[in-house]
Amino acid sequence: MNNSKLYTPRDLDALQARFALRVAAHLTERAEQTPSDVSERLRFAREQALARALAARRASEQGAALAQPLGGGVASLMPGGRSPWWLKLASMVPLAMLLVGLTVIEELHDRAQIATAAEIDLALLSDDLPPDAYRDEGFVEFLKTAQE
Repeated sequence: MNNSKLYTPRDLDALQARFALRVAAHLTERAEQTPSDVSERLRFAREQALARALAARRASEQGAALAQPLGGGVASLMPGGRSPWWLKLASMVPLAMLLVGLTVIEELHDRAQIATAAEIDLALLSDDLPPDAYRDEGFVEFLKTAQE
């Protein structure tokens, strides 16, 4: 028997909130019991971690601010912010190459199918049996049993 319950998202949120409150209460209770030298070392470590996080955040914001003018590409360097015609043409080259590649693949596939059909036709026409023999259901059964 399966005793698992299906909880709604609201029930799950309430369970998570209760769990968080219980964990916080236990941590607070244990924090009050820690010796003063340990709590002082923890406070100092917490302040250092916050200072490092603040420095890292400032460094990433400065890096983003420095990289932002470069992010516009060549078009932002042109007067009026418009890209030249050759840049638009160059951006179409990958699409053109893709279309040419797909066309070549299709052509090679068609040629391979034609070559395979030609080999089958050559085998049928050069065989001693007339092509009508292959249409006969008894002959097809004969070929199946002969191969087994």
